[in-house]
Amino acid sequence: MKPVFRERDYTRVALLQSVLEAKGIQTFVRNQYSSTQIIGFPNPAFFPALCVVNDEDYEEARQILKDYLNEDGEKASLELPCPACGERNPGNFEICWNCGAALAQDSEQ
Repeated sequence: MKPVFRERDYTRVALLQSVLEAKGIQTFVRNQYSSTQIIGFPNPAFFPALCVVNDEDYEEARQILKDYLNEDGEKASLELPCPACGERNPGNFEICWNCGAALAQDSEQ
């Protein structure tokens, strides 16, 4: 079992876990609850760590996460207008933060 991603924010670790699981890579989160118990200076060794169960999946998992994080960052820098209310949303949103309508993912503005 090898860690492929570590961060204090468990929600981000869980999101990336779902990305890997959707690609068929078995994962496990180590230290899932320990970062909430840390008082004072946080030690990254105790942050939640997303691990692959099978060591042979390690390189593929790292590449999947790298691609996902790069693509998500690029999309976030774009803005999408909501077709229902006109509110501008980050390009990595699927629904409008203002009214909840579905956003068109193929438009770039």
